Amino acid sequence: MYHEPAKEYWKGRIDSTSDKDSFRFHQTISLETTETMDIEEKTIALIGFECEEGVRRNKGRLGAKEAPNKIRNFLSNMPSSVLGGYSLSDVGNVSCEGENMEKAQMELGVHLKKVYSQNTVPIVIGGGHETLFGHYLGARCHLQKEARLGIINIDAHFDMRQEKQPSSGTMFRQILETDENAGYLCIGIQPFSNTNALFQTADELGCRYFLENDVKENMDAVFQAIDAFSAEHDAIIFTLCTDSISASEAPGVSAPAAFGLSVSDVRKLLSYIASKDNTISFDISEVNPALDENDRTSRLGAALIMEVINAFTKKN
Repeated sequence: MYHEPAKEYWKGRIDSTSDKDSFRFHQTISLETTETMDIEEKTIALIGFECEEGVRRNKGRLGAKEAPNKIRNFLSNMPSSVLGGYSLSDVGNVSCEGENMEKAQMELGVHLKKVYSQNTVPIVIGGGHETLFGHYLGARCHLQKEARLGIINIDAHFDMRQEKQPSSGTMFRQILETDENAGYLCIGIQPFSNTNALFQTADELGCRYFLENDVKENMDAVFQAIDAFSAEHDAIIFTLCTDSISASEAPGVSAPAAFGLSVSDVRKLLSYIASKDNTISFDISEVNPALDENDRTSRLGAALIMEVINAFTKKN
């Protein structure tokens, strides 16, 4: 179900009512619906996906569906100067009704296609990591099936299991088995969080990946792989599963990681991927406000979105 954007999430400190250099997002954001939006200027568009059915099916800890609006609360006070020549719009949320995750993913894709058709860069705020499949559907419909679509996932898990029902752990297998023009690069894989069978599936389906230690020890090699992957595809979408980050820095996630990427390394990755000329959109998933500590992870999610916005707006 689609919900129009709400002003109640965009409130905060006012340092000035006239000096634009002092403005914060809540003073400058526009609220648009996907049905009526008519955007001419370059814009970052936020859309939420209030869904955790995939996490439930994956036997994970629930609470991620509350993240889109919670993260909006912390974005609200961020300085709007980061936008440069861009504007920021909130185009509302898509929510999952009951257990009908597949319908919600398709609906997210429909609304994202409308957002892509404007002069916008979509940022999707999940929700469980099933958010990515809806993100993918929107990008694929926008690009048409012949386009080479690359998907970069920063994650501790491959999310390539074979299950009777799709979940937050199946999306990339679903995509690679049905879309011959899709490619997958995964960064941050935890050897102790993926079975040998999953590594074999990744190899069989042509997934390229870096382990968590690879990122820590040789970031330049990761950047080179991103360069090569980007050059092979017409468009790139990318996704951050926040359970890739060490639980000491991101405690409020559906599946916390004892070992994980540092926030510093994740920031570098997000900025680098967003800066590629053919990167068209981003989603962040698995922030879980119900399990957070003093909103640390929700605040981190907002800050990481800011990192992506900064990179998107700097490249044009």
